[in-house]
Amino acid sequence: MLLAEIAAGPLTAPGSRDLKVQAYNFRLILNNAPANRLEITKPEGYNRDRFALLANYLARLEPHFHRAPVLDDFFYARPIPANKQDFNNNGPFSTDYIGHSWLYPEATYLRKAAIWQDHLLYVQSLIYFLAHDSAVPTGLREEVGQWGLPKDEFADTGHWSCQLYIREGRRMIGAYVIRQSDLQTQRTKPDSIGMGSYNSDSHNAQRVAMPDGSVQNEGDVQVRVQPYEIPYRAITPQQREAENLLIPVCLSASHVAYSSMRMEPQYMIIGQAVGVAAALAVQHHSTIQNVSIPELQDRLHRRGAVLHLEQQFSDESTPTPLP
Repeated sequence: MLLAEIAAGPLTAPGSRDLKVQAYNFRLILNNAPANRLEITKPEGYNRDRFALLANYLARLEPHFHRAPVLDDFFYARPIPANKQDFNNNGPFSTDYIGHSWLYPEATYLRKAAIWQDHLLYVQSLIYFLAHDSAVPTGLREEVGQWGLPKDEFADTGHWSCQLYIREGRRMIGAYVIRQSDLQTQRTKPDSIGMGSYNSDSHNAQRVAMPDGSVQNEGDVQVRVQPYEIPYRAITPQQREAENLLIPVCLSASHVAYSSMRMEPQYMIIGQAVGVAAALAVQHHSTIQNVSIPELQDRLHRRGAVLHLEQQFSDESTPTPLP
């Protein structure tokens, strides 16, 4: 019988198609200032059994690394203003709720709400386990226990974040599908509306039992990319489907390409282009597919957008006033 949070597998062959998406989580805003800290208490529905694998991992961590476990082994925590920290996923067992995001993209609203609540219960239970369970080494228990929910954050949602971090969901199949090669080898585009440069960053999609009795997290991608050009066609639907819709977030990209495209810098770059393109379509009474690419690129360039590889370090990228 498998422990909780482990799928039976087996792993499919590399390149096989599936409908699994990378893990979601709740980003946490926590602090350790007593005057503004609420203790994280045992949540209703807490089940210690779901952390049996984590308990086993903790028992083996110190002998393997020849040191006691610390908070940074389980959370990517970075300071933000007001003596608070942003806690994100880090390590093989952390805030990512691996394997529980697959149904979300095409679920009903009712089912999405249930998946949302299950993710919240998971992270609440994880923090409580690390701060209180006897299977957790004393030093780590005390370190995690210092952190709590800020009294002045998210008061209307119990001081937990009001947003589930949905890293990947449904995406359009548009006039052009951005693929891995567009980030790595074929990085120029005639209809470029901006440039992306964030590394390919996709979190694990599943945690699988292996034939040798071990457990493997599968799906993590952390690969550097060089700056690449983002084609306008990737934010436009196929013309037979819609002529008045621009898609800056759920854009046309493969799983691997989306692992870079999904980051906020690209969203802001694409969002600027969407606004300008929409204005041009309205001004010229045009479908969005027939927006003039040279005119769109000219307006973006004059607003300071960097559209092509050769612009990166040239004076051409200096904004010029618009008429």
